[in-house]
Amino acid sequence: MFYRLKTDFRLSIITLLGISAILGISPFAVMRFVQGNMLAGVVDLTIMLSISAGMVYAWITGDTARTGLAMAIVASAGAVTVGAVVGEPGLFWLFPCLVTSFFLTESRYAIFINLAAVVALMVHGVAFSSTIQMFSFSATAVVVSCCAYVFAFRNENQRERLEHLATIDPLTGVKNRRSMDEELAMAAASGARTGISYALVLLDIDHFKKINDEHGHGVGDHVLTDLVALIEQNIRKSDQLFRFGGEEFVLLMSGVDETGLRAVMHNLQHIMHRFLKHPGGGQVTASFGVALLKAGESPDDWLARADAALYEAKASGRDRIVYADDIVAEEPAAETA
Repeated sequence: MFYRLKTDFRLSIITLLGISAILGISPFAVMRFVQGNMLAGVVDLTIMLSISAGMVYAWITGDTARTGLAMAIVASAGAVTVGAVVGEPGLFWLFPCLVTSFFLTESRYAIFINLAAVVALMVHGVAFSSTIQMFSFSATAVVVSCCAYVFAFRNENQRERLEHLATIDPLTGVKNRRSMDEELAMAAASGARTGISYALVLLDIDHFKKINDEHGHGVGDHVLTDLVALIEQNIRKSDQLFRFGGEEFVLLMSGVDETGLRAVMHNLQHIMHRFLKHPGGGQVTASFGVALLKAGESPDDWLARADAALYEAKASGRDRIVYADDIVAEEPAAETA
């Protein structure tokens, strides 16, 4: 629960609005009914129940985009209705709505919702005691909306930058292990749901420690960036490359069969033989462990099979491509011998 609140900003705003509605509106609804103002009580109760239902829906489905938009509309429409029914005291309900709308939905929608709410109150006019008060309130509402827009925009921009830093390897510019775990999980789920084939390639630069020791870490970094550039130039846009750690990388490919996969891997190894060298002029090679996703296989098991194939490639002399299915096929023969 707390993890979702920490990682999903919009869900946290929806939850905050839902709790605020329950704690803040409920006493007013009770007070309206006690005072005999049934219409205002029904309006307050309807707003509270609608916002609470939206919060529950967001938690169950994870659909915070549509829920946020709906809650922004409900909250603003409810504030306008309260202002129209109660009069001047009801105007104060609009201000928190003007701010939260920019965090509940996209800015373009929030601007429209806020303007519509202010215009609706101005057209109705009953909530204002004078024209001066009406225009003063409208000007204040516009200023609040502008400030909320600037703050929400900067917050979104900062959040995107933090997400980028959290998911991208700073040296090579490819996605890191955290992103890889998420993508493998989605690939496994997609394969189970649609039957699309997925291939996982685990590759490790051979003798990378020797390159660092003999030529320095700057040269080693140069080799890593050259490797990434070379791979990205020779894979499809739909394929994804991740830095697994150190000199290890993971390549995730979709829609490939065994025959096509072997051709791709042969071509990739051939290109590396031709073009991948360290600044000293020496040849740089890599070992590959390859595994096609099996039906019902978990991401951890899938990755473990690719890792076992990579281990076999390095143990058998390096600069090799080993397929996980070939290892499994050879085991019975070895036992018979």
